[in-house]
Amino acid sequence: MTILVTGSAGFIGFHTARRLLARGESVVGLDNLNAYYDPRLKEARLALLEQEPGYRHARLDLADRESVARLFEEVRPTGVVNLAAQAGVRYSLENPHAYADANLVGFLNILEGCRAVQTGHLVFASTSSAYGANGKLPFNVHDSATHPITLYAATKIANEGMAHAYAHLFGFPCTGLRFFTVYGPWGRPDMSPIKFLSAILEGRPIDVYGQGQMQRDFTYVDDIVDGVIAALDRPPAADPHWDAVHPDPATSGVAPWRVFNLGAGRPVDLMRYIQVFEEKLGVKAKLNMMPMQPGDVTSTEADVAATAQALGYAPKVSIEEGVSRFVDWYLEFYGR
Repeated sequence: MTILVTGSAGFIGFHTARRLLARGESVVGLDNLNAYYDPRLKEARLALLEQEPGYRHARLDLADRESVARLFEEVRPTGVVNLAAQAGVRYSLENPHAYADANLVGFLNILEGCRAVQTGHLVFASTSSAYGANGKLPFNVHDSATHPITLYAATKIANEGMAHAYAHLFGFPCTGLRFFTVYGPWGRPDMSPIKFLSAILEGRPIDVYGQGQMQRDFTYVDDIVDGVIAALDRPPAADPHWDAVHPDPATSGVAPWRVFNLGAGRPVDLMRYIQVFEEKLGVKAKLNMMPMQPGDVTSTEADVAATAQALGYAPKVSIEEGVSRFVDWYLEFYGR
């Protein structure tokens, strides 16, 4: 099999590409190594991938329609794992056009590439932010997710709808994965683990939003990759039992399309999360208590029952073990 992994120099894309290579797949990675965060981290990830004989890299932008089309025609991938996107909830308040370019135009180019070569399966990243104003916990894929409260989330909901249309019109299977607060080694520096850890080590206060009264379904990256690979190996089919009068938001009777949650299914209090870092380091964190930020929600929790049933998904890594592994990587990589 030849798998195209977009965002292969990014956090989840890097780990996914390594897992696919480890099981003997040929991987073509696509990443433009943009400067949303320090490109040196992306280059370090890419350097490890390029040591693998089964890996080839295409440095291009998803929004470049002609280049993406040429790549699909040349590679003709068996499957596609689309993890490239403009990430970050808060950044969407500052630079909305970056989200339209990468997450809408770029995703359309991926769909068109899949259509042109009749790719066997498209797996794509969605987000827990899709649940938006839905306050029902745990978040369940069988519930509606139609009221996003950030542009980032809106683009991901749009991706789900675009994929359904293409799956229906052109018959190639599409699976969307709603990721819940992914962390672990090689994580992005704009996310809380590196922000918190670097602040603690440097004696700076941590900005704690929501006055610390928040919960997140922190999910270790290896567990996430387990779900991505399991989804790739199990393309969906149209559901003949689909209820056209009361349709299930997670599946489709008219298209080979499905959406799953990928989370740990066990939310962690933000203050406990910080405490785990303190326990690992043996250092007390300084805290700067802050109000909620625009676009934030108080709690997230994934209902992963449907994912477990369909994909055999079973997250294993506790927050204590996951943070310990992350800190060990950070100290080695950054020489701290």
